Amino acid sequence: VQLQASGGGLALAGGSLRLSCVVSGRPFSNYAMGWFRQAPGGKREFVSAINRSGSRTDYPESVKGRFTISRDNAKNTVYLQMNSLKSEDAAVYFCAAAKAYTDNYWQTGVYDYWGQGTQVTVSS
Repeated sequence: VQLQASGGGLALAGGSLRLSCVVSGRPFSNYAMGWFRQAPGGKREFVSAINRSGSRTDYPESVKGRFTISRDNAKNTVYLQMNSLKSEDAAVYFCAAAKAYTDNYWQTGVYDYWGQGTQVTVSS
């Protein structure tokens, strides 16, 4: 399974970006998907997750109400719409795929495959 993330870039504080992650190599609908981020010197942090059908999504409080995860199973793509960006949102963002959606969706260890990351920079 290969994951290719894109859509990162420079945004103003208060602005928006949309990240995409295309999955190939196995049926996309077999996988729950997640987004994580990692700032320089920091740990990889959970940002959002979505189950296989898209009927369930989860977010940490830090992004709830500002970020939206979605998926298009016909396009093998998961998206992360990021609105009202803050300086603390700046990081490298990674998409990840998991064979099952569990209550531990926020842990990196439950994900089986990872993309290469896309840089998000927020300017104030």
